Amino acid sequence: MKKIGKEFMEKTKYKYEEESDQEKGIKQPPLELKYDYKCNIVDLPDPSEINIKDISLREAIEERHSLRSYSDKKLTLEELNFLLWCTQGIRDIRVGKATFRNVPSAGARHAFETYLLINNVEGLSTGVYRYIAIENKLIEINMETGIEDKVVEACAGQKFINKSAVTFIWTAVPYRMSWRYGERAYRYLHLDAGHVCQNLYLSAEAIDCGVCAVAAFEDDELNDLLKIDGKDQFAIYVAAVGKK
Repeated sequence: MKKIGKEFMEKTKYKYEEESDQEKGIKQPPLELKYDYKCNIVDLPDPSEINIKDISLREAIEERHSLRSYSDKKLTLEELNFLLWCTQGIRDIRVGKATFRNVPSAGARHAFETYLLINNVEGLSTGVYRYIAIENKLIEINMETGIEDKVVEACAGQKFINKSAVTFIWTAVPYRMSWRYGERAYRYLHLDAGHVCQNLYLSAEAIDCGVCAVAAFEDDELNDLLKIDGKDQFAIYVAAVGKK
């Protein structure tokens, strides 16, 4: 196991590349995972109507830093939707082919799903939700009592997570990427995660929030809390957000 990282980098080089499922003519996977329409659904504001103060890109970059201590002030639903729009918002869609979002992704594959641990957002109960990007909605995933403490435990006991207003948990659906890129897709998933989280850091500055990215988590525990299998879909990155 000591050399597994080096082996991963070696075996995902182009010289080992095989014919992809796309090249074989196999139908591509859905652009977004299906969801149970019987779940409680929260309609989010239209992104075009979001009213957020303007700050310069330079200001956002220079003010950005990891923040682990948050005030008790709630995020509004509009502010949460702004963060979702900046990190996974869809600007255009080619049905059955690709989505074009506010973050870059290799081949416009956009292999992520966004889950949210809601702690302190106006109008939303504490629990884990999933963002349905194509429809701009939230659905309830895990609303059990004490879920916030279980997420903290799964994230190496980092208590600032349940002091956040919201903690983003991004999951990867690897076949959405590997359908085109084969095993090298796993490199791209981690690159894409960085793109998404950086957008969260920068957009949070516009709503007087701070962010702290988290890579320390027990994969199986967190996947179980999200009710995903850890293979065809798995947690890849976490980030807590709260008012300064």
